[in-house]
Amino acid sequence: MNASDVVETLTIAHWDGPVPAESQRRAEVGLEAGRVLLFPALAFHPAPDEHALLSPDALDNTRKNISLDPSTGRLGGTALSGAERDRLAAMMSRFAAAATGFLRALLPGYARHLEPARTSFRPTGIDDRPTSPRHDDRRLHVDAFPTRPLHGQRILRLFSNIAPDGAARHWRVGEPFADFAGAFIPRLRPALPGSAPLLAALGLTKGRRSAYDEVMLQLHDAAKRDENYQRRAPQVALELPAGTSWLVFTDLVLHAAVRGHTALEQTFHLPLAAMAEPERAPLRVLERLSGRAPV
Repeated sequence: MNASDVVETLTIAHWDGPVPAESQRRAEVGLEAGRVLLFPALAFHPAPDEHALLSPDALDNTRKNISLDPSTGRLGGTALSGAERDRLAAMMSRFAAAATGFLRALLPGYARHLEPARTSFRPTGIDDRPTSPRHDDRRLHVDAFPTRPLHGQRILRLFSNIAPDGAARHWRVGEPFADFAGAFIPRLRPALPGSAPLLAALGLTKGRRSAYDEVMLQLHDAAKRDENYQRRAPQVALELPAGTSWLVFTDLVLHAAVRGHTALEQTFHLPLAAMAEPERAPLRVLERLSGRAPV
């Protein structure tokens, strides 16, 4: 594997478009094939009065990220208060709006189906927080949400490196999802009978987990806990300089955030029906590998 196997580079420099038709085509094909879309000239610029917010001091140390909930406007995970808190919320809201407008221009086939989810600000260094293997994002993994069952919906994420000191962000990208899942599925165990409704009734999940959600969570955990896999799995190192943005289906692409600090991220959910080739989605891959529908 090398970078050309996992990266599609697009020279788009503006958040507000328009996007040429050829770039739209390359973006959709590349994403659905499991590639990272790299935008080396697409920089998000904080306003002058927001530069002081780009500090680990903005975090309240109970979480690794500061998050903005689009449904409520609530800012969580920050130590800031008063005017500083308001400025941070405004910066994150502006990034969310820019990211949403950009994706709708870049991916017109997805545009009306995209569901913006949480916006996050990651001010600290990736390696600054000791954590368990299961929670260590420096290890190759696919994304799955323990508290929000998605029932096969896709997880699409746009990242932007806004490090004020110019530090690059370093990622590793792993093997194709089908290869990874095929190796790990035999290790997985069925969920405990009745666990899905119980978790929902206790308010620990937002709705019932499907079999798909259970499989994806187990794949996430199994990969992170397998030291041998982390050392020996096929993978490519990516260096993502400050001023760079990148877009990826993180439920499909094995990825690890190894080093870096001060990034913004916007999550979107997308139904399978909006994809040009839904058979490439993790849900369909798992169906083929297991011989049954995991939802």
